[in-house]
Amino acid sequence: MCTHRQLCPAADSPDHEAAVVVAAHPEQGWSLLCNGVLLFEDTGELLPDGRIVAPHRPLTATA
Repeated sequence: MCTHRQLCPAADSPDHEAAVVVAAHPEQGWSLLCNGVLLFEDTGELLPDGRIVAPHRPLTATA
């Protein structure tokens, strides 16, 4: 899917979130990356093969 000069990481690589955003819809809470990954604002993901990646927000420290 990626057609720009420096190829983006594939959807199945560990750094797949570093791909370029090709469509952003912040009002709906999602962005489409050039490797076909749907990235949701809650940090969940939908991979092109249909697999789901659960949200993986960092834990916050409590005082």
